[in-house]
Amino acid sequence: MLDCMSEYDRFSVASAEKCDGVTHVNDPQRFNFVVILTDDQGRWAMPHRMPELVMPNLQQFLSESLELDQFYCASPVCSPSRASMLTGRMPSAHGVHDWLIGGRHPDAYPDRYLEGQPTTPEVLQRFGYQCALSGKWHVGDSRRPAPGFEFWYAHRYGGGPYYGAPIWLDGAPAEEPRYFTEAVVDHALAFLATRDRRRPFYLQVNFTAPHDPWIDNHPPELVELYAGTNFPSVPREQPHPWVKPRKADFAAAFADPHAHLAGYCASLTAVDIGLGKIIRMLEEQSLADSTVVLYLSDNGFSCGHHGIWGKGNGTRPLNFWDNSVRVPCVAHLPGGAKGISNALLSNASLHRTICDLAKVEASEDEWGAGSSFARILREGGDDGQETVLVTSEYGGARMLTDGRMKLVERLGGPGEMYDMSMDPEERTNLFDLESHRRERERLSRLLAERFHHDTRPGVSGWDRPVTGFGQIHPVYRGLSGERSYAQGREASRS
Repeated sequence: MLDCMSEYDRFSVASAEKCDGVTHVNDPQRFNFVVILTDDQGRWAMPHRMPELVMPNLQQFLSESLELDQFYCASPVCSPSRASMLTGRMPSAHGVHDWLIGGRHPDAYPDRYLEGQPTTPEVLQRFGYQCALSGKWHVGDSRRPAPGFEFWYAHRYGGGPYYGAPIWLDGAPAEEPRYFTEAVVDHALAFLATRDRRRPFYLQVNFTAPHDPWIDNHPPELVELYAGTNFPSVPREQPHPWVKPRKADFAAAFADPHAHLAGYCASLTAVDIGLGKIIRMLEEQSLADSTVVLYLSDNGFSCGHHGIWGKGNGTRPLNFWDNSVRVPCVAHLPGGAKGISNALLSNASLHRTICDLAKVEASEDEWGAGSSFARILREGGDDGQETVLVTSEYGGARMLTDGRMKLVERLGGPGEMYDMSMDPEERTNLFDLESHRRERERLSRLLAERFHHDTRPGVSGWDRPVTGFGQIHPVYRGLSGERSYAQGREASRS
C-alpha cells in the first residue's frame, strides 16, 4: 500500500491530493484541536463564579483564554446537543431529539444516529487529521469507532457509576477498573503520546462529570475538599411547581443539598486535575503554540437554582431557563483573543468554526444552522452583526433569544417570554401581557423563520412525543412515537 504520510510534506492548503480516499493537506499553520467536554456543567459552576469550587487549572486556563459568555446549546439535554456540535445542525435536522437510551432498553438497536451526516471528525479525517475520542460518545452505538475516528475509548451509554463504569473493550462490554474521569484522561494522554506526529490531530475528551451519581462515586479526598463550606453561592429555593414529575429523582438532593453539591463539585475538581495533565503534556510536546483548546459543557444544569435540580428535562414542561441552555465555553487559540466576549453564539456553530480554523472546507449544508465564529476567537469582541439570534429546541418546545428578549413556544403551551436585560433570573413571564404582544409576535415570526430553514423534511421534533425520558430509535426507522420515545420514570435517566 502506498505510504501516504511519507509524501505528506508535498501538500499545502493550495495543493491537496487523495491517497486511500483521504485528502492530505500539509500546512505548518494548521492547528491541532483538543475539545474538552463536560456533562451537565452549569455556567454558574465555574471557579470565577463559584468561589467554593476548586478548579485551579481551569482558573489559570481562563486567564490565558477567551471566555464566550453568551454561549447557548442547541438543546438542553446531552445527546441532541452533542449531535448539533458535531454536525452544525439543529435537532430537527439531525434527528436526535432526546438523550439516547441505547442498550439499556430491550428494544434498542446498535444504531448510528448520525450516519450519512458529515461530522467534524469525518471532515477533518478526510483532510489528513488523526481523530481521537476518549470518554462519552452518546450519539449512537459506541462499541466501534464512529466514522472519522482512528483512536477510540468509549463509554457504553451516557452516564452511570464512576467506579466500574460501563465501557467497550475491543467491541465487547466491560467495566472500567479505574475512576472513570481518570481513565478518560489516561486514554487522552495515551493518544497524545502515541499519535502520528506527521499529522495534525483532533482529540475529543468527553467526561461524564459532573453528571450524577454524586454520592459515594468520587475520590474521598476530593469530596473532603468541600467539607468546610455550605456553598453560599448556590441558592436554596423551594421546588418549582414544574419539577413535580422529576421531584422523586432528586428528592435526596432537595433534602440534603450539601452532600450532593460536594459530589458534584468533587467530580469537577477531578476534571480540573485532568485538564492540568492534558495542558502539561501539550507543553511538554511543544504543542501549546499550535493547538486550539476548547473547554465547554454539552448543556447547563441547576443544583437548586430556579427551584430545580436538573436540566431541560428536569421539569414538565421541558424548560429553557438560562441555567439549562447557557453553558460555559472557554477557548484558547494560540495568538488569539483573551478576556471575555459577549457575542451571542450557538454550539451548533462549533462544527464550522473548527473546520474554519483547520483550513478545511466544510460541505455546504442546506440544513446547517451554525456559522463560524473563528473571527471572534482571533479578535474578540462581538460578531459585528446588527441582529443575532440563537435557538434551542427539545421536542415540541423551541426557544429563541436575541440576547435581550427570550421567547419559548411549546406545542400545546405554555409560552414564556422574558426581558433578560431586566429580569436575568427569568421570574416575570411576559408572554400573555398585552403590553408585550407586538414583541412576542415579532419573536414568534423570527422563530418560525429560523426553524423553517433549520428543519429537514421528516426529521422535525416538533410533533414527536419527546418526553425527556429518552429516545429509543432513530427517526429514520419510522417507528411509532410510543416505540421511539420513553414515556415515564421507568426509563433510565440520561
